[in-house]
Amino acid sequence: MDPLVAETVDRCRELGMRRTKALEQLLATLLESERPMTLSELAESERLTAQCDKATVFRLLQRLAEKGIVRRLGLHERAAYFTLLVPGRHQDYLICTECGLIESVKAPCPVHQLEEEIREKTGFRNLYHELEFFGTCPSCV
Repeated sequence: MDPLVAETVDRCRELGMRRTKALEQLLATLLESERPMTLSELAESERLTAQCDKATVFRLLQRLAEKGIVRRLGLHERAAYFTLLVPGRHQDYLICTECGLIESVKAPCPVHQLEEEIREKTGFRNLYHELEFFGTCPSCV
């Protein structure tokens, strides 16, 4: 098993989740993906079709999102996309309001310095942010 998957499974267990093959395969699939994935894409992935059904994938994603292991992205009226939150890694996203395309921002995060200032001034611990930009992609213009 990939060390990062094993580490994430351990985080899940610390948060009260059971270690299952479906959980391991879901985490591995999200980790290997170069972009956020929808519920359908995950449920139909080669790894997960042999392990569980779409309802199980949905329940796992809901629990992982509640526990802060997975981030849910997207517009509320469109399919949600899910991505794994990995400590020490940060990713911001561009989301098309027309077609729902989601892609990573290929630029340094402009909020890291502000986050540090807020942490110092307020004393908040475990401070983090999630940044999503909404607009119309070049294909939809």
